[in-house]
Amino acid sequence: MLEEVERWLATRSWSMADRPLHRVLAAKQRTGQSVSVVLPALNEEETVGDIVAAIRRDLMGRAGQIPLVDEIVVVDSGSTDRTSEAAATAGARVVHRDSILPRIPAVPGKGEVLWRSLLVTSGDIVCFVDADLREFSSDFVLGIVGPLLTDPDVHLVKAMYDRPLTVSDDGLPPAAGAAGQGGRVTELMARPLLNMHWPQLAGFVQPLGGEYAARRSLLEQLPFPVGYGVELGMLVDALHLVGLDALAQVDVGVRRHRHQDGQALGRMAAAIYRTAQLRLARGHLVRPSLTQFERGEDGFEPRTYSVDTEERPPMAEIAEYAARRVA
Repeated sequence: MLEEVERWLATRSWSMADRPLHRVLAAKQRTGQSVSVVLPALNEEETVGDIVAAIRRDLMGRAGQIPLVDEIVVVDSGSTDRTSEAAATAGARVVHRDSILPRIPAVPGKGEVLWRSLLVTSGDIVCFVDADLREFSSDFVLGIVGPLLTDPDVHLVKAMYDRPLTVSDDGLPPAAGAAGQGGRVTELMARPLLNMHWPQLAGFVQPLGGEYAARRSLLEQLPFPVGYGVELGMLVDALHLVGLDALAQVDVGVRRHRHQDGQALGRMAAAIYRTAQLRLARGHLVRPSLTQFERGEDGFEPRTYSVDTEERPPMAEIAEYAARRVA
């Protein structure tokens, strides 16, 4: 298995320099494929506008040149700040989660938003970008879309990057020596799971990263865990559906974003473990919960949370999506 991973790393791991913009644009024009960028957003007014503006400036607005990106859609999952206004002002089309497929009540979770986004986008290639990125570069999009436009055998591309631990949600600075220690759930949960149970996927540097692109023809066949397990579930299911050589990764440099506290990471890890568990032994499981502790006036007090277990079916099975494709 190690030899297979090493072979995959040599043939399916690239850098930004391997596919400059002019080459990718030529491939897009030649193949006639369209590209949609989706930003799932919840209370990201500080960052979402800058991300949208960078993509529009660099990949949509060059005079006399075909655009690399054909549409940018921000799916707002219930923000209470000015996320929608900031995204629209920067030039994105903003769609509210609950307005998409209203006959199926929406549930909280990132995967829920990504699944519903397939109904309000039209691109042959769909590129997902988290809305909390700071110092964003449009190279993220170029990097992960490039292989899909230039290589018909590639179906899903993940971004890989350095992920410095810069600042937490509580505003405290990172601990000494934490410059390269972002992605804690990846290292403590996702990477061990993949190495033990799906070793073919061990070569992915950022398996849980929120920046990836895929062919619609693949995405519409995948189930979507509604919560934090969506990235791991998508990798595992894509492996079984299209095979390892249809998956790839591209080095896009450095990713900076807001980091969550330890308890939030614990809940994320539980959802990811549950996603893996479902794929290892479907049908013999109880609905799990996770109990964490916070110090209160009378000592440590338990807080119990449900672990995301619901998954949405492949979009190809949804009648509204099939009707939209026919239309």
